[in-house]
Amino acid sequence: MERPDAAWGALASRRYLVSAWPWRSYAYLLSSVPVGALTIAVLLVSVVVSIVLSPIVVGVLLMASIPLYGVLIGIVERWRARLVVPAGIASPHAAIPSTYSRRQRQTFRRRERASLRALGYGLLLGVFLWPLNVLIAGICGTTLLLTVGAPVIAAYDQMGMGPWVLDNPREGFIFLVSFGPVWFVVSSYVVGVLAAAESELAKALLGAREEELRRNLAELRRSRLDLVDAFETERARIERHLHDGVQQRLVGLTMTLGLAELDLPEGEGRRLVVKAHGEAEAALADLREAVRGIHPRVLVDHGLEAAVREVADRSPLPVTVRMSLPDRLPAPIEAAAYFVVSEALGNVAKHAAATRCEVEGSIAGDRLVVTITDDGIGGAVLGTGNATGNSNGAGPAGGAGPAGGAGPAGDARPAGGTGLAGLVTRLDALGGTLELTSPPGGPTRLRMGCPCRLDD
Repeated sequence: MERPDAAWGALASRRYLVSAWPWRSYAYLLSSVPVGALTIAVLLVSVVVSIVLSPIVVGVLLMASIPLYGVLIGIVERWRARLVVPAGIASPHAAIPSTYSRRQRQTFRRRERASLRALGYGLLLGVFLWPLNVLIAGICGTTLLLTVGAPVIAAYDQMGMGPWVLDNPREGFIFLVSFGPVWFVVSSYVVGVLAAAESELAKALLGAREEELRRNLAELRRSRLDLVDAFETERARIERHLHDGVQQRLVGLTMTLGLAELDLPEGEGRRLVVKAHGEAEAALADLREAVRGIHPRVLVDHGLEAAVREVADRSPLPVTVRMSLPDRLPAPIEAAAYFVVSEALGNVAKHAAATRCEVEGSIAGDRLVVTITDDGIGGAVLGTGNATGNSNGAGPAGGAGPAGGAGPAGDARPAGGTGLAGLVTRLDALGGTLELTSPPGGPTRLRMGCPCRLDD
């Protein structure tokens, strides 16, 4: 049987009376007494002091800061609500930019509607709820304790329980056996209903509302996009440094070695210079390939379609490219699509045992859709991030992607592989997805979908 995730669900369970939920309800209601009393005392003192000091600036500042008490009240009450809402109550507060100063952070929180709602809940708790909880939970709990202790109390003194007067332990025990179970059932449900009702009130006033959840989601998406932009900026910086610095030095080195090769006579010295010239040219070729992979210049200058065609031309397999993109897309989206195609084609060439591959790209509604299909052995899986797939195997498009297989139809290792795993994370930040279809025997189809615009 599933464990209830809130007090209402526990009340509907047949195991409610033999579970910890009645005692959790008591704890929730009775813990409101010191919290509520302290809350109303602090608020009253703050208001009085603010009024007394209102002729000077200190009183005005203190009055303006009272909504900040709502933030503290919300933190305490959301923590206390875990007694009857184990899953917790989601915080409604928006994330504050890290660049804000302490004063700006306080101003931001003071102006939030969530802080005002929490302050209102604190007033409600301090004026109405904790006295109500003392009355109901106190009566129920006290009566239950006196009933359990009736045999002992009646042994030393006469004990009156409503219409009954208990004079000896025997009468106390009879009262315990006859009245105790009934009162336990009644009081447990009364306390449970009250705790459930107050927890729902706490969720309504202290929890995140739909528009706040949407706002927080937008903030999260924006922060992730900022990380993607920062990553792209750093890639561009590294590319410029390698292209304009290291690559130019290697070009100068190869030219110098070439001139030295022409001027030196035949012999051991000339042979070493020729060898060094060849090594320098090989290093320059490797550097150019690395620069192209870090931040392809053709993608920046001519767009996604031209960059994909360049990758296809470099592939050892015949690759057919059919792309129809009427306009340039935002740079992060073009970069994500380019690296998905590049990684997928590399995996096809290495692991899929394919003879041909097709790349198709188009705009469907407001989304960019890019599909890579090969006629390889199939059996590929995706297992990371916002991706779906079927079958078992070595990776996207038959390669060693996030599932991490070492070769065609290799074992799936969820922790292995880093090629497409990072791209899945990047697509997820952009609101995109990767979908894989790869039945054993092929064909394998990797489909990328991504919005054509970034969230504002």
